[in-house]
Amino acid sequence: MKLTQRLKPAIDWVMGRRPVRVFLHYADKLGPLLAFGLSYQAIFAVFAALWVAFAVAGLVVQGDPALLDAVYNFISTNVPGLIGDGSGSGNGAITRETLADSQVLGITGIIAAGGLAFTALGWIASGRNAIRSMFGLDSSEANFLVLKLKDSGLAIGFGIAVIASAALSVASTAALNWLLDLVSINEDSLAARAATQIIAVVIVFILDAATLGVFYRIISRIKIPFRLLAQGTIIAAIALGALKFGGSFLLEGATRNPLLASFAVIIGLLIWFNLICQIILIGSAWIAVGADDADLDISGDKRAPDAPRAVKPTKASEAANTGDTTDERSVESQRASDKANENRFKRTFKRLMKRNKKR
Repeated sequence: MKLTQRLKPAIDWVMGRRPVRVFLHYADKLGPLLAFGLSYQAIFAVFAALWVAFAVAGLVVQGDPALLDAVYNFISTNVPGLIGDGSGSGNGAITRETLADSQVLGITGIIAAGGLAFTALGWIASGRNAIRSMFGLDSSEANFLVLKLKDSGLAIGFGIAVIASAALSVASTAALNWLLDLVSINEDSLAARAATQIIAVVIVFILDAATLGVFYRIISRIKIPFRLLAQGTIIAAIALGALKFGGSFLLEGATRNPLLASFAVIIGLLIWFNLICQIILIGSAWIAVGADDADLDISGDKRAPDAPRAVKPTKASEAANTGDTTDERSVESQRASDKANENRFKRTFKRLMKRNKKR
């Protein structure tokens, strides 16, 4: 037996696993290419969004240094290298002083607001189409003006959610410090630092999961059943959390080339946004494959037998999907084999009995 024939059962088993099929579906729908395009749009959108957000919300945030630091830390956690640490070493694409001086009523603010309307809404529209392509769907046919107004409202809502999460982080930290004082535990102790870090991770995870759920279900205009939606959002949110945890080390190694020192921050941001966009699309691919495995269409109903499938099946998945038919055939084949063996045994037994009689 050839080596390929010996390995074929193991290869079929691996190819039939859901994570492998998700990545195959993601590649088949040109997911990496779509992620590159989304990351290119995101890097322009985020600069305009930061300028406008701090110009509009700066009046509220600037009056509370603790809340301002929490907003800076939240943004730095989600997008490493975007905002400097305030030390004046130039380790960020934007300094904190520049953001503090941003004004929406000036020429720069008007240009930034126009750029935000063009780039941010364009990124949301492109992300919608990319996710719909993971489900084998065409672009949304909703009214253009209504769609843009809805996207604008969701973008504003996300900005409010960032500030709210920062405020929640400040409040939870204050509550934790108060609790530690009650039990006489030093705020600089290992237990206190671990508890603070856990709270920060939980807040970021909740915001990521909620944002992904809104993106998959509302922005993309896809009626995804809650069970499948929860699977995809939780997996993608965990992946985003892991990326943020090791993102600084990853970007430091990726931008270490001295020839790229002048562009290290921009290159790091491009890499970062590309990874984030890939995770978002892989999460949607996970949901699409799960819906296809359950024979559900995007409305949550059972798929019609002649309905087109969004997921291109592999040989292994075809075997899994036709498992019932294969099992029926194997049972019938086994019955036929047993019947043939029984008849063969009867003929052999009769011949032996005849020989014994002759003797």
